[in-house]
Amino acid sequence: MKSEEIQQLFVQFEAVASELEGVECWSARELQFLLGYSKWENFEKVIQKAKDACKNAGEVVENHFPDVRKMVEIGSEAERAISDIALTRYACYLIAQNGDSRKEQIAFAQNYFAVQTRRAETVEQRLLEYERIKAREKLSQTEKQLSGILYERGVDNQGFAIIRSKGDQALFRLSTLMLKKKMGMPINRPVADFLPTISIKAKDLAAEMTGLNVQNKDLKGQTKIEKEHIDNNIAVRDMLTKRGIVPENLPPAEDVKKLQRKMNSDEKNLLKENKKKGK
Repeated sequence: MKSEEIQQLFVQFEAVASELEGVECWSARELQFLLGYSKWENFEKVIQKAKDACKNAGEVVENHFPDVRKMVEIGSEAERAISDIALTRYACYLIAQNGDSRKEQIAFAQNYFAVQTRRAETVEQRLLEYERIKAREKLSQTEKQLSGILYERGVDNQGFAIIRSKGDQALFRLSTLMLKKKMGMPINRPVADFLPTISIKAKDLAAEMTGLNVQNKDLKGQTKIEKEHIDNNIAVRDMLTKRGIVPENLPPAEDVKKLQRKMNSDEKNLLKENKKKGK
């Protein structure tokens, strides 16, 4: 396929894209002709194969292939409504995968939607990683604030470390050392650097509760504050387990510091690219 043909198809596919309830989509009726199908009946068979593939992938078919109505001209400025399907980018990708690959339009669509779908998946993954990094930063801030509150109430750094460790044991039902061994974490690194996002947020919530209650109840001394922190972690654990989430059974996540370095590197590379384009 010549570069001119590729560019023309790219423009055509972009031109017929629309938005339905905030979701980018394509009209099946319009995509039919873009993919080289003259008869709707033949294209419907391809759509059905794509729906089957969508269902087999564990997706909700209706989320990607919602039925809609489309107005078409029938002459003398008159219009009538016909059945149509609003196709998400993923639905278009599945249709292209199940189409006649001998058609140049299908070959183009397979690659066009595959690249775009991977791009969306990459963005989603980056957002999840960003959320985890921010959750870890938030936990560090909360624990720093809690440490300051406890210091004013007779608990030094060593005492705070013990309280935090007892809280982890209440949340995960394992000692810090046992948890690190079970999850394959480095012994000399904080547990939170390798926890999944929900576990990080669980620790943060328990620490927030402890900080608030220590002040509201005017608790002083390591013994009383330690019991408060244990009770809060037990409460958070109970909330999670009632919803079928067992913290110690969740798989470990990638080193959050490694993710942060990767994200910083991506941002630097993006700045360099933008500077080059600006020249």
